[in-house]
Amino acid sequence: MTLLALEGVTRRFGATLALDALSLEIGAGEFFALLGGSGSGKSTLLRVIAGFEAPDAGRVTLRGRDITHLPPPGRDLAMMFQSYALFPHMSVRENIAYGLRRAGERDPAPRVAELVALLGLEGLEARRPQQLSGGQQQRVALARALARRPPLVLLDEPLGALDSGLRERTGLELRALQRRLGASFVMVTHDQAEALSLADRVAVLEGGRIAQVAAPRELYERPTTRSVARFLGAANVLEAGRFRLRTDATAPAYALRPERIRITESLPEVNGTRATVTDIAFRGGDVLLLAEAEGQGLRLVLPAGAALPVPGAEIFLAWDAAALAPLLA
Repeated sequence: MTLLALEGVTRRFGATLALDALSLEIGAGEFFALLGGSGSGKSTLLRVIAGFEAPDAGRVTLRGRDITHLPPPGRDLAMMFQSYALFPHMSVRENIAYGLRRAGERDPAPRVAELVALLGLEGLEARRPQQLSGGQQQRVALARALARRPPLVLLDEPLGALDSGLRERTGLELRALQRRLGASFVMVTHDQAEALSLADRVAVLEGGRIAQVAAPRELYERPTTRSVARFLGAANVLEAGRFRLRTDATAPAYALRPERIRITESLPEVNGTRATVTDIAFRGGDVLLLAEAEGQGLRLVLPAGAALPVPGAEIFLAWDAAALAPLLA
């Protein structure tokens, strides 16, 4: 069931077109990621949904209700900012209760206690934000956003302020919490791994438009354009006229993921090539091998324990037809 719908949403800032007639539907109970590089329009889109930006054209509906021109307090949603925006003079308990008091809740204590337990904040209720770690601050900000039980929670780079060691664990906790609550989460991120590991579906934004929207595995394995293929995992793009390819599809080019290429003892008749190793980089769990083939560079990802050629060696490469994703643009 559709919870949030955007229809032909356009937003300009002077001569800059930030959102270009963008349409999108997000389902009830869905963890949805808006993914893109700087200037792609993902943050503007989140602000339009939240009500901090008014679209120049188009329509935004939540549960079928038109909220296009409603101010943020009039929308049945919550937003967690990248900076967390916690009140430094308030305790954890007071920060969580703030939204409830503004909504007219006479006794916020039961709901605050429920959220403290849900987010593992027991024993921290009296602390101020500056006395908390980054992960604890994030959980307080999320508790405050969830206090009024909104059906939709907007997350602006929710893991961006955490160090790399904490990001993965906190992200998985965030996904588990979303599933328990049943609320819809819409997350803005520029981190491909973050979007693919957490979201039910991902929309890749480019130039204010949606280049592709799909489930993470489909998006990674079957990108539809060169730009999406290269943005998600540095795919090799093989031009049909340059390589000997055999596939059920007919397209001018195909995406081939680095881990789907293997080194063979002889040159395959199709779906393979002769290549020269240009560099090798050990990365701990795997090895990145760079090679030159048919006038272009190729990337391979091999297991760390694999027998490796040396730079300058000539090798034969092969891949399965099913690993080739046809690119339409």
